[in-house]
Amino acid sequence: MYTEMTPNGYGISIKKGKVLYSGKSDYQELEIFESEGLGRVFTLDGLMMTTEKDEFFYHELIVHIPMITHKNPENVLVIGGGDGGTIREVLKHRSVKNVDLCEIDGLVIDVCKKYLPTISCKLDDPKVKIYVEDAIEFIKNKKNVYDVVLIDSTDPMGPGEGLFTEEFYNNVKVSLKEGGIVVPQSESPFGQKESFEKVYKLLRKVFKNVAPYCSPVITYPSGYWSWAFCSDEVEAPSFDTKLNEEIASEIEKQCKIYNSKLHKAVFAVPNFVRELSK
Repeated sequence: MYTEMTPNGYGISIKKGKVLYSGKSDYQELEIFESEGLGRVFTLDGLMMTTEKDEFFYHELIVHIPMITHKNPENVLVIGGGDGGTIREVLKHRSVKNVDLCEIDGLVIDVCKKYLPTISCKLDDPKVKIYVEDAIEFIKNKKNVYDVVLIDSTDPMGPGEGLFTEEFYNNVKVSLKEGGIVVPQSESPFGQKESFEKVYKLLRKVFKNVAPYCSPVITYPSGYWSWAFCSDEVEAPSFDTKLNEEIASEIEKQCKIYNSKLHKAVFAVPNFVRELSK
């Protein structure tokens, strides 16, 4: 049985089937195992990263909200995300010319290519350039390069800890072109309340416009997850926002959760999320 508990003493359990891979890199312990209802399950240091059956909740929302809000996303950076799900979704956009993937742990990429082919299927696409290095150093040399930056990181501990600092986000901001958008995953506002609050206090020091958006992610702590829409020039979508309906419709046909109505609705967050993200 696989079990993950939140800091508040509740969590999830999954009946564990055959272990397909178990190993340790210089940074973390990796495991992929089979399950009855969720397909293959990928964990790092015993924490849930993704499953074959519910990964679309996370990957579609971290990608398509900023990509469709942006006028013409051509150059994209994905930080973390070595499983490839975020890359797969980015490449659904015809405007994309180049995607840089910066993943600190090359073993994550190798293992996911072998055991999670439905998620990692676009990592070898010619538009993708993979950099196995520390994103903290990688981003320091980038100025006016990216239209969209997606920070598909682990929780603020271990290899992911350095991605939750003001210096890092200032460097990310410098890497953006005019009209650029950044979206990091921002933890669970219910299951990881303290981390959620810290993330938004940090982001508001760096970006003019910061807004949380939320969705269920079935196997994440509390089952309720969030992302932060960040930009200096672009405001977060609302019910009055006019999207490019042609592009939204094209993407919607390729998705399980994303659609243009949901695009606006995810920003109508509960009152407690508003308060925590101030």
